Amino acid sequence: MSLARIDPDDFDSASGTGPAAEVRRIAEACDTADGVITLNEQACLQLQHRGLRDAALWLGDGGFALLHGQILDLAVHPEARNAGVGTALARAALATTDKVEAWSHGDHPSAGRIASRLGIPKERELRIMSRPTSLPVTPLPVPAGVRIRTFTPADEAALLEVNAAAFTHHPEQGHMTHEDFAERVASPWFDPAGLFLAVPEVPEPGQPEILGFHWTKVHRDENPPYGEVYVVATNPKAAGRGLGSVLTNIGLAHLATQGVDEVILYVDGDNDPAVALYERQGFTTVRTEVQYRGTTSGI
Repeated sequence: MSLARIDPDDFDSASGTGPAAEVRRIAEACDTADGVITLNEQACLQLQHRGLRDAALWLGDGGFALLHGQILDLAVHPEARNAGVGTALARAALATTDKVEAWSHGDHPSAGRIASRLGIPKERELRIMSRPTSLPVTPLPVPAGVRIRTFTPADEAALLEVNAAAFTHHPEQGHMTHEDFAERVASPWFDPAGLFLAVPEVPEPGQPEILGFHWTKVHRDENPPYGEVYVVATNPKAAGRGLGSVLTNIGLAHLATQGVDEVILYVDGDNDPAVALYERQGFTTVRTEVQYRGTTSGI
């Protein structure tokens, strides 16, 4: 095997040659062969905005391993598979961390074999659910004392506060920082008109500034384009008022006007109440992603 850890100074995300270009080449080939994304949004933003700051990249023999924090993204070009490249890359990356989290975006059998070989257990399943925009959206009454408006830059701090409170136990979403948020706002897909906030009609001292929000996303760079229920969050202090359903339906109605035929969302596979709610709204499960998570001692 000819694997090398890339020097951060040698990684230029905008370059058409070198390590960044090789990562893109491999990821694009895997996207096409597997029919699912190879690098999720978090990994793409890491490479685009931060490069290898607080991250490490190994390349070689038609594959790459990207370790940012304790999150591992690994891919092997379809023409280089079944030769031990994935296992070798995983071993190289895991030798530098005591814990790891890794997603298999299509629940690929090879990912399961590598995880089993290295003793990393399956931790979570994530359902990807889909709904056609042709289905009608039932408008729900907005609770008394609440109004719905769209995002302004002045809302950022309050929105991040709600996000953190709503996703306290969520491994990824609950840790969104100002930098994470700013990177997403700077993305071509961001549209403040698609970020809906539930706020008090008459603000009062001690009352949360934001009671909940629904952040929608339109993937116009995909063929065909599609919409996404990107984040729905309710402030725990405003729980029990039906705001999640109200905001979800408002966002679905908005996405139906955006020239897309499909809306997707991600939900934990063991969140039965949420799955049941989305099924009642016309969503069906189209695929499952799997997370492997564990310690790396002894690898």
